[in-house]
Amino acid sequence: MTDDGSNPASNLTISDDVRQKFPDLIDLIVKSESMNDEERQYWINILPIMTPEQTQNLRDILDNEKNQLADIDEKYSSQTDAASDQELIAKTDATRQQQRAERSEKEEQHLKEEDSQTEDLLKKIEQL
Repeated sequence: MTDDGSNPASNLTISDDVRQKFPDLIDLIVKSESMNDEERQYWINILPIMTPEQTQNLRDILDNEKNQLADIDEKYSSQTDAASDQELIAKTDATRQQQRAERSEKEEQHLKEEDSQTEDLLKKIEQL
């Protein structure tokens, strides 16, 4: 019997008996990123003749691999999130600086206009 398609790239032959006796190990073997299909098939083939200690060792190794990869993914994800946060902070800072500069320009222009109006008023008063 072939694999049920949970990993479409693999062409593994897994007997119903082995699948029933070792469902967790089959899942770990099929999803292992450190094995190619040939290695996966080897481990599936020898599962029935392995001792309980050997199957437990294999389970421990594959669980450890799975956990380490999950930790790496989580660490990478948090680093990516941190980088995205830094990018957002930088963009926000740039936007705020631009807004401050625009506001400062408007205030300066307004002050010049106010000074000009004040001078005009003073000239008109002097002419009276």
